[in-house]
Order: sequence, then structure tokens, then C-alpha cells
Amino acid sequence: MTFVVAEPCVNCRYTDCVEVCPVECFYEGLNFLVIHPDECIDCAACEPECPVTAIFPEDDLPAKWAEYKEINAKFATEWPNITEKKGSLPDAEKWKDVQEKRKEFQEAPAGG
Repeated sequence: MTFVVAEPCVNCRYTDCVEVCPVECFYEGLNFLVIHPDECIDCAACEPECPVTAIFPEDDLPAKWAEYKEINAKFATEWPNITEKKGSLPDAEKWKDVQEKRKEFQEAPAGG
């Protein structure tokens, strides 16, 4: 099993989770983070650190966000690895409680 970053991360991209990851399995997009499923060791260190509750064990991923399993797997091979905590996106506080943010998801890598 692995952990999956889901929709609540969109337009927030808090990186508290990155700071505690012992295997550096997070990858950074323009407005989202993903976890590489083949690198995650299922330690669960990241899950409680997420301020928007966007990280779930694969088996507990809400059905409404099932597509994020594939999104994590795909973009973890395309986006740059992130290994240190950074500031959140400028409007993160505005977006953190917004529901149904899928249309806001951007496929571009960080800095792209």
C-alpha cells in the first residue's frame, strides 16, 4: 500500500508533509504535490502533517477522489522531486476549504 495526495491539495500545495518524509517520495507540480507509489514506504509520517487533510492511505482514499491514485502515479514520474519544506501557494488559505477543485488542477511541473 502507498499514500495518495488527493484534491484538497489543489491550489494549496502545503509542504509540511515533505519535511517529514524519510524517503523523499514527494514530487511538485505547479499547484499540487504527488507521492510516488513505488517509493512510498507506507510509514504514514506525512498524513497527520497535511493541514488540509489531502493525504490518504491508498485503501482509504475516498471514492470521489479515486482518480488521484493514477494522478499521483503519473505525475510522480514527470514532476521534479521536492525534498524540503517550502512556503505554500500565495492563495492557499483562500483555497484550503474550497470543495471540488479538480478543474483547478494543473499538469505543469513546479516552475513550469
